[in-house]
Amino acid sequence: MGSTEIEEKLKQITIEDYIWIVYLIIIFLSWYSNSLERRYYIYNDEISKEKYRKILIFIFSILVIVYIYFLKSSINDLNNLKENDSNKKKELITLSFIASLLIAISGLIFLYIALSDNDLNVELAFN
Repeated sequence: MGSTEIEEKLKQITIEDYIWIVYLIIIFLSWYSNSLERRYYIYNDEISKEKYRKILIFIFSILVIVYIYFLKSSINDLNNLKENDSNKKKELITLSFIASLLIAISGLIFLYIALSDNDLNVELAFN
């Protein structure tokens, strides 16, 4: 691995460090939104319901951005494959791309549901 490739990998790892911080914030927001959802169901509190929906939309908007970042990274890995790379490496990078694509699609679907479900009929969870 050349020094340019190492620098690029280190830059990517630094970005992923920030993404872990984002995930921690999302975990806290999810915990808080659950308490708002609970308050809505127990007390029929419409303000809590709206706060819950707005937080959920925010969470899934951020997640979609993160998922698209990883999809872009997978596309770059796919495009950077060389003819002399091993078949195993080609297979794993292709599978990683497919997984990233499916996760991005699921994030977009969850965001659509969060935007559309005014009555909280669908339980959403990010995994």
